Amino acid sequence: METVKLSEIVLKWYPDLIPFLRQNELDRNIVLRDGMNILGPGDAMEIIHYSICDNQKNGYIH
Repeated sequence: METVKLSEIVLKWYPDLIPFLRQNELDRNIVLRDGMNILGPGDAMEIIHYSICDNQKNGYIH
């Protein structure tokens, strides 16, 4: 198991997304069962997507 920041995952696979993510999203800790070495782009996108959705569920629409 390995704990990384979401920013590490984004920087490795999808660095173009950095400007679109909030700092609190990028700072979120992610626990990877098999570590960064085995993480693929599809898995990375799924983690990023889930993190964004989870962050937004506590938000309010103005």
